Amino acid sequence: MTSKPCLLIGAPVDSGKRTRGCLMGPDAFRTAGLAEHLSSLGIDTRDLGDVAQAPLRDLPTTGKVHALAETVAWTEALIPAAREAMAEGFPIFLGGDHSLSLGTVAGVAEYAQAKGRPLFVLWLDTHSDFHTPATSGSGNLHGTPVGYVTGLPGFDHFPALTAPVPQANVCMIGLRSVDLEEKQALAETEIDVHDMRAIDEHGIAAPLREFLARVEAANGLLHVSLDVDFLDPSIAPAVGTTVPGGATFREAHLVMEILHDSELVTSLDLVELNPFLDERGRTASLMVDLTASLMGRRVFDRPTRSFAA
Repeated sequence: MTSKPCLLIGAPVDSGKRTRGCLMGPDAFRTAGLAEHLSSLGIDTRDLGDVAQAPLRDLPTTGKVHALAETVAWTEALIPAAREAMAEGFPIFLGGDHSLSLGTVAGVAEYAQAKGRPLFVLWLDTHSDFHTPATSGSGNLHGTPVGYVTGLPGFDHFPALTAPVPQANVCMIGLRSVDLEEKQALAETEIDVHDMRAIDEHGIAAPLREFLARVEAANGLLHVSLDVDFLDPSIAPAVGTTVPGGATFREAHLVMEILHDSELVTSLDLVELNPFLDERGRTASLMVDLTASLMGRRVFDRPTRSFAA
């Protein structure tokens, strides 16, 4: 997948929603052996520790928006961290809730712009996260990163985007919980959307390969944002937004294997892991397995693991 070193960067963001626990995610990925698994594939793997939140600013309360100042501060810290990491290697951002992608994607986009290459984003999630602070019914900012990075208005207190991602460069796979307002908004965009109904009918490989062909034709960089709730909760329970009917074990690994074969992925988010809700680390271990598949390990190369032992 990469000749560059893999850079593990913790982003213990826990401000994007009201259910607490995602701040423990980076350490759970480390405990599950992510660095060791990548090193076993012959990849130079370096753990850069956790990003520190930027200083909090005194921001006005905006309706029902939850923890605005904290999420802005994380975004301010993660944009330069992501931009600088891209210059050094293949960054893997260990979340942390999905609001961390406000910063990681924006930072990767700045790097891509400086290199004169387009950024494409693959959003593997049950939610589209296409809200703004004003349109979010819950006020939880983990539902806003795609809106922010594609340049929707309404992010007044966040860093001004210097490299918005074109909507046509975003592909969402696995959607199954999208509210009416988001559906209407998405219908008016060029975002490539594939919900679980479409995947049930046509499979998961075809739309992914079509998207990857566009990335390759444009000589683009590809950022993958993998949310735990992309997976079915029966195999990945450690998430605060469980929605039945997610990707199966094999579907998820197939996605990762196809991504590896494409040699197009240049950065990765692992988000919404809440170890407080996990069952003896099974979700963290699965996310580590999926990352290893992305980086070149086939399913039949995995060591046998028993969760009952």
